[in-house]
Amino acid sequence: MCKLRFVFYLLMVSVIFTGCGKLSQTEGEITELAIIPQPETMTLSAGNFTVKKRTVICYNSKELLPLANFLNSKISGALGFKLKTATSSRNGINLNLRKEWDESLGDEGYKLTVLYNNIVVEANSANGIFYGIQTLLQMLPPQIKSKTIQPNIKWNIPCAEITDKPRFAWRGLMLDVSRHFFTKEEVKAYIDQLAEYKMNVFHWHLTDDQGWRIEIKSLPKLTEKGAWRARRVGDWWSREPRRKGEPVTYGGFYTHNDIKEVVQYAKERFVEIVPEIDVPGHSMATIVAYPEISCTHTVKDINVGNKFYTIDENSLCVGNDTTFEYLDKIFTEIAELFPSKYIHIGGDECYKGFWKKCPKCKKRMHDEHLKNTKELQSYFVKRLEKILQSKNKKLIGWDEILEGGLAPDATVMSWRGMKNGIKAAKAGHNVIMTPTSNCYLDLYQGEPSVEPQTYSMCRLSNSYNFEPVPEGVDKKLILGGQGNLWSEAVPNFWHAQYMTWPRGWALAEVFWSTKENKNWDDFIHRVETHFIRADYAGINYARSMYNAIITPVYSNESGFKIKLSTEIKDLDIYYTFDNTNPYNSSPRYENPLSVPLNATRIKIITYRGDKRVGKQITLRIDELKKRLPKRS
Repeated sequence: MCKLRFVFYLLMVSVIFTGCGKLSQTEGEITELAIIPQPETMTLSAGNFTVKKRTVICYNSKELLPLANFLNSKISGALGFKLKTATSSRNGINLNLRKEWDESLGDEGYKLTVLYNNIVVEANSANGIFYGIQTLLQMLPPQIKSKTIQPNIKWNIPCAEITDKPRFAWRGLMLDVSRHFFTKEEVKAYIDQLAEYKMNVFHWHLTDDQGWRIEIKSLPKLTEKGAWRARRVGDWWSREPRRKGEPVTYGGFYTHNDIKEVVQYAKERFVEIVPEIDVPGHSMATIVAYPEISCTHTVKDINVGNKFYTIDENSLCVGNDTTFEYLDKIFTEIAELFPSKYIHIGGDECYKGFWKKCPKCKKRMHDEHLKNTKELQSYFVKRLEKILQSKNKKLIGWDEILEGGLAPDATVMSWRGMKNGIKAAKAGHNVIMTPTSNCYLDLYQGEPSVEPQTYSMCRLSNSYNFEPVPEGVDKKLILGGQGNLWSEAVPNFWHAQYMTWPRGWALAEVFWSTKENKNWDDFIHRVETHFIRADYAGINYARSMYNAIITPVYSNESGFKIKLSTEIKDLDIYYTFDNTNPYNSSPRYENPLSVPLNATRIKIITYRGDKRVGKQITLRIDELKKRLPKRS
């Protein structure tokens, strides 16, 4: 009878939920889970599994030993001890490959069961086990991410049952290492961070006008000359070009051994690295190294962030067969270094003005019966696709590769909105959606006056509300999506993290979780828990979601008014017009504000209850007027 009462009690306190779950334990404590991305289903029950020195990590296949060691390495620093591993099943943490395929889990799904004396992570494949481990790590106290021993912590994991799988196969982040070079160790850290949120693609933008970052042994000048430029700071596109005789000391590149090490590191985290060699445009570093494959042979210096587009050549000569001979050498080595079936060839923003004047390009157009330079670029892409196919690789390009006719088997990465992705999908091509308005992580993520200098806007809510599958498109052709971090205004890794998180967490949920399980308010609550985890891990992130949004609007009464709002709920906005700093004793915003006579600036702050959460924003009234939209 006692056993039946206990079972009934467990059924009564068990809660099925998604996202943050709360459950009153027998002692009265509250257990809260904040998992990103949102699991498909999750049932939370009374009790905890406690990780102790005697806990054993078990695995039922030798294939899973590296994952047992991975889990050990992730927790041992904070625990102060390593757990034993064993192949036999026992009370502890069990990593189990299924003997029979479970269609409901697919290739990357997992089932996680936590009981008070036992944990089982079960999947069809090792990568499913890996994602179950990532969820398990998020169920531990946030101190588990600390790099130092955390004494006096109860390492409790709430009893739960989770079944989970991804919505999309392609879940990625792109890092641009051309505009600013990031070290091998920083790249590995970025891969580790995206893998923690079940992302599985790292798009490595290795070449551009500002630097060539990968060793090509058959063409050594690519790194001897192409990897280095004059050192500059200041706003991008406003910089002074390299002066005559000025040293070129800023930059760097990855050797073959570096690449192999990073590829192996990513493989251990089930992350596919897709390399990008950006051609035929964005190739100034290439033609500085080898001017014979340009149209004019006139460019001597790698761009430092000064204006050059349409002025200095940065496109390869398509009329020159030597260009394709060099590209064959480059992609031969790229194909050998990267096991991914994909190679990204860029294809974006190619200025074609120099082609129109180039005798070799004009001859190519005549010989190949090409009507215009768009078709000339299409000829280039199709010829490059054949080079990649000879190396058993598939071509991906930005959506400009649609212009002039798309290569037969190309995959399109749609960045200029969704329309070109829709066009490619309707033509039967695979598509990766990455529109600027939702996925460009180099954009402002909050009020520009208190953010580092960049351009345009992509708030956390813009990323979270992204839907990769447009209406009327075969969803099977939408492989997924990714966030892109271009690094013109990202000079170091600390700032790269600031620009990536938490928007990267939002995109992770977009690409993994079902639409039905997404909830903005719940996501924000989980984000705040992950801020704490990031603090313990020493990972930078932006708190821009707490800052006020300032919008000037036209008013018939006073010319214009100031509308204030917030991206998230439960924040109060306080303001002043008298040049004093606002506090929660200042006027509280309720309705659009008229500007008092002779006021020169408005100062704004946000609070949650009695706690200040946002940055103080100070805007001059005359500058605010410039934000008013132009009247038609």
